[in-house]
Amino acid sequence: MDARTAELLLSPPILALLGLCIGSFLNVVIHRLPQMLERGWKLDSAEMLGVKIAEPPAVTLSTPRSRCPSCGHRIAWHENIPVLSYLRLAGKCSACKTRISPRYPFIEILTGALFAATAWRFGAEPTTLLWCGFVAVLVALAGIDWDTTLLPDNLTLPLLWAGLVASALGWTIPLSSALWGAVAGYLSLWSVYWIFKKATGKEGMGYGDFKLLAALGAWLGVQMILPIVLAASVLGAAVGIVMKMTGALREGRYVPFGPFLAGAGIVVMLAGPARVLGWLGWA
Repeated sequence: MDARTAELLLSPPILALLGLCIGSFLNVVIHRLPQMLERGWKLDSAEMLGVKIAEPPAVTLSTPRSRCPSCGHRIAWHENIPVLSYLRLAGKCSACKTRISPRYPFIEILTGALFAATAWRFGAEPTTLLWCGFVAVLVALAGIDWDTTLLPDNLTLPLLWAGLVASALGWTIPLSSALWGAVAGYLSLWSVYWIFKKATGKEGMGYGDFKLLAALGAWLGVQMILPIVLAASVLGAAVGIVMKMTGALREGRYVPFGPFLAGAGIVVMLAGPARVLGWLGWA
């Protein structure tokens, strides 16, 4: 691929279009991956306990075909074009006119915008696609955690290993920074978890948060761990307070930390280490 072709294919507009399509797929991942995991857990538990249960319906990322949850209408290809189909249908099912959640086009637009921003940040380089993959996984994790308070190992662990491998191949940051970033990311939240649990007898976060921060450390380096945690904590606290004041956060429930870790990681990636350290006065 010559430089001109690479510059065109990896330009912000082209990657924005790619992001819209990837965002449509991420909607499927966010919705179905927890169902797939729950089905596997039920079957594994029944096997270990030696009991028979009615086997839950098989669900994968590709089957069954997407349908309207209200009337069962099978969604045709022309009703599944990112953003445009939502606008054409006026946000309603074509069969029963039930409202379609605006979160579907939101995820598509968000992913498209982040892909374009990634192209602007890294330029027409092959590693730009690598960072787009990093962004896509974080968007999926944020959506799943917000819905279920679950950060699946199926996504966090491959993200962690991909960060270390990319570093070892010289595609991202020095391997020493990636390795210690993963270690510091995991141990920092692991320590907070146990200190909080010993002090209050309650669990303040899940193990998925440790793994997600370890993955962010593997991609962004050990110096970025503290800025990510600070940004995620401030944003999470602000959102939690607003939700509490508006009644959106019921008593006994909590705001998952994963979406804010993911968001902070994306902000740090787009800003770059030098700028982030400059904001904190650590440059």
